[in-house]
Amino acid sequence: MMNAKEVEKLLNEVKSGETSVDKALEILRNFPYTDLGFARIDHHRELRTGYPEIIYCAGKSAEQVREIFRIMSEKESNIIGTRANQEMYDVVKSISPDAVYYKMARIISLQKKKASTPESKIAIITAGTSDMPVAEEAAVTAELLGNEVVRIYDAGVAGIHRLVDKLPEIRKCRVIIVIAGMEGALASVVGGLVDKPVIAVPTSVGYGANFGGISALLAMLTSCSTGVTVVNIDNGFGAGYAASMINRI
Repeated sequence: MMNAKEVEKLLNEVKSGETSVDKALEILRNFPYTDLGFARIDHHRELRTGYPEIIYCAGKSAEQVREIFRIMSEKESNIIGTRANQEMYDVVKSISPDAVYYKMARIISLQKKKASTPESKIAIITAGTSDMPVAEEAAVTAELLGNEVVRIYDAGVAGIHRLVDKLPEIRKCRVIIVIAGMEGALASVVGGLVDKPVIAVPTSVGYGANFGGISALLAMLTSCSTGVTVVNIDNGFGAGYAASMINRI
């Protein structure tokens, strides 16, 4: 698993004679992907996008997740597995003792190298405590990609003073993720108070007419506040990843 700087370093070592052509070929042998039959692991993704392939664990067996982690760990890359359960973590831990499980976020992480950290921060705001699992998926994703995150939870429109108190801290961040279920109003409120991009995440939290998050999704899509973009229902990972990309521009 190599990024652009590592490929450039390898090529310069070949040019200078420090590394032989045969050794370089061995390093690149499984480049750009490894075929496991049930999955093709994309080793080229970090070179193309700046981030390695991230494993979506839901729908996979624990054994499949373990094998993907095994191959990726051999490439000395940081690994993130989203929507993972305890059983998946247990089998990954059996082959990679340094693996960490973030239970609320449902993320397994194996860090092989330290990601660079931008000076600017990402704010993550939830409307209610019930939105925290989605928020933690966003926050842990952003942190594992090298960002510093400011968490502001349970600051919804039913008690808007809880948000106003935090505005000075929020405005110092470069990008803001707003996570809300019910009617999803918080994203519009935040969008009207800041001069930073807002990534809105509708959640499936709410009573029957919430329709599993559709009411919040539609409210966020039809927001009159400018600078608000929307990801899919409960997609904390997508928001955290997008915010990380914005934070590094």
